Amino acid sequence: MKYTAIIIIFTMIASSCSQKKENNMDTTKNSHKINLLPYVNPFIGTKNMGHTYPGATTPFGMVQLSPETNQQPMFIDGKYNPETYKYCAGYQYKDSTIFGFSHTHFSGTGHSDLGDFLVMPTTGQLNLEPGKAEIPQSGYHSQFSHKNESAEPGYYSVQLDDYNIKAELTASDRVGFHKYTFPKSKNSHIILDLISNIYNYDDKNVWTFIRVENDSLVTGYRQTNGWARTKKVFFAMQFSKPFKSYGHKKYDKVQYNGFYRRFNETENFPEMAGKNIRAYFNFDTEENEVVKIKFALSNTSTSGALKNLNAEIPHWNFEKTKQETQQKWNNELNKIVVDTETKAQKETFYTALYHTMLGPIIYEDVDGAYRGLDQNIHQSEGFTNYTVFSLWDTYRALHPLFNIIQPTRNNDMVKSMLAHYDQSVHHMLPVWSHYANENWCMVGYHSVTVIADAIVKGTTDVDLNKVLKAAENTATLTYFDGIGDYMNLGYVPEDKSSSSVSKTLEYAFDDWCIAQIAKKAKNETVYNTYLNRSKNYKNVYDHKIGYMRPKLTDGTWRKEFNPIDTHGQGFIEGNALNYGLYVPHEIDQMIELMGGKDKFSAHLDYIFTTEIDDKYIEKNEDITRDGIIGNYVHGNEPGHHIPYLYNWTNHPHKTQERVRMIMDTMYSNGEDGLCGNDDAGQMSAWYVFSALGFYPVTPASNEYAIGSPLVKEATIHLENGKTITINTVNQSKKNVYVEKVEVNGKLINSYLLKYNDIKNGGTITFYLKSSPNK
Repeated sequence: MKYTAIIIIFTMIASSCSQKKENNMDTTKNSHKINLLPYVNPFIGTKNMGHTYPGATTPFGMVQLSPETNQQPMFIDGKYNPETYKYCAGYQYKDSTIFGFSHTHFSGTGHSDLGDFLVMPTTGQLNLEPGKAEIPQSGYHSQFSHKNESAEPGYYSVQLDDYNIKAELTASDRVGFHKYTFPKSKNSHIILDLISNIYNYDDKNVWTFIRVENDSLVTGYRQTNGWARTKKVFFAMQFSKPFKSYGHKKYDKVQYNGFYRRFNETENFPEMAGKNIRAYFNFDTEENEVVKIKFALSNTSTSGALKNLNAEIPHWNFEKTKQETQQKWNNELNKIVVDTETKAQKETFYTALYHTMLGPIIYEDVDGAYRGLDQNIHQSEGFTNYTVFSLWDTYRALHPLFNIIQPTRNNDMVKSMLAHYDQSVHHMLPVWSHYANENWCMVGYHSVTVIADAIVKGTTDVDLNKVLKAAENTATLTYFDGIGDYMNLGYVPEDKSSSSVSKTLEYAFDDWCIAQIAKKAKNETVYNTYLNRSKNYKNVYDHKIGYMRPKLTDGTWRKEFNPIDTHGQGFIEGNALNYGLYVPHEIDQMIELMGGKDKFSAHLDYIFTTEIDDKYIEKNEDITRDGIIGNYVHGNEPGHHIPYLYNWTNHPHKTQERVRMIMDTMYSNGEDGLCGNDDAGQMSAWYVFSALGFYPVTPASNEYAIGSPLVKEATIHLENGKTITINTVNQSKKNVYVEKVEVNGKLINSYLLKYNDIKNGGTITFYLKSSPNK
């Protein structure tokens, strides 16, 4: 057919384009590789909260091919359906049904989107209705058992019991590879459900379009209006054998269909278009016959999807792709090689490390073309474009971790944020962005923190003056989330903007980060301006009651205030007890403000030892019992630095106690091994840092706070070829206290580790014992 020639041309173009990108990420030439894949359990975090998925993807891959175990609508009778929250990543371990396998997912976010292009193999009479999970055989979904399910990095398999079909999945960066082993049947089907969405509701689909190019190639796209209000994803779907027939069902109320009414569009008509469509492709299969599908994604066009398909998987060798993808994972996991007391600890560590590399994701075709925030097609020059920036979460530990083990990628992420700024009609850096959209979620403008951290660490080559201008524009956008009042009053007033204390505290830290950028750019005026703004946290501290507290426009405190309640008290996803301690850039000054070291240490004790009543958390989905210790909420991000704050008091040994206790109780190698949303890798990044013995309490500084390492020893392989070696002396479950720490053989005289001492490699030795240094 004539389309074969087109494919050949695309193959030639894509093969050359594929050399342009990502090759600089390959570390296969390193000689230190050991097989770490057996220590990763992709099911960790798939039960209860965690919201991770067990499917097939590459490190930072665009395709996240994973099963959907239920389909919950976002709204029922116009009201929010709480059950939908469980399916932020599409998969719940407790379920026994599979509705299909879709190609895009978030890892561990507390809100959601995506779930694009659900594929489901079936046999028997064709049924295009998904059915209800609680009613077996009520639709095309299938029962399954965990006994016949397995997952590894880059690979997933399951037996679909209702159809006796074995499903296997793997992926390259931009292509999902399906392998289905069918029984003998004259009625075998592949369903392509273009209605299915994660966080779905009526009218979420704006439009869908499918072309049947020939008897084994299908292309198309879908546009949705969800968390990303204008999201377009294009695809190319190649079958390993011709389908004998095909068709679709349209679920739209069609007002006008033009002269398409002269056709029977439902069967064997090569164009399918509408808001809500389910398509199907029919086959005859022999016993144990394998039907494979290569499903390529693009954010630019179907021609881009074809380029991606033919550049990344030009063959039908499923095992080859699986091995290549697993080699990529092993390369990345080998960037930190650890030894632990138990196998369970090693599995917990490497699964956490795995989770840190599920996002952000590559967001461009193999030739560097990508859809920008302005919805135009751009070409990346000198960087790889990334998306999915959950910055309120990930600026705390994930991006600081990248500055150690993924500096080249993180530099590309910084440049992706600057590209977002260039394309923003608001002239603003990203807040929470994905798929060429800003979704404006959460508070603060933490892209400046990520960029500042990279600048301070020397891992980015961006133009400092451009960055400073972008940061200033972001920090002075008066109509964004209370910034105008923040600039005029020195705080965000609660009567004008909810969560006002959280906003004030986060803005103050971001302002300090802008000052660090200005310092590097040698701009003293801007440095002084934002250093002064960074002290605005003081304006929301009520000396009389000893808490950060919401203030009104007239300068008075809001009268109705409960420092323990997590709802409606001026804080988002937190309360005054925990979120009120968020001043990472001036910890000593905060402690003095709050009564001095001993009083502050006692307040930290109170947080960890005083139980919070259910009524104070019942209105907050992101805070559950799974992640709470007293009033300390490890299951959510605002308090992740709190265990380390004892280092600034007279009781640093309590940091060591708390950190080890959190690692032991809030993380495990079981399906419920995450105590809260992983939030795009932040929860896991906390564990990786803490297990190594230090944590970035103040991103964009040169310091890490010392904790209590869980590993026996670790080797961090840096991109420059050098290594950081971490040794522990007397490591055991009881020996959680740090007697002393040596860096390159020299005793350090504080509980702070300097980045400059380890950025070019070195040795950190922790001497541990069973009693604290008091």
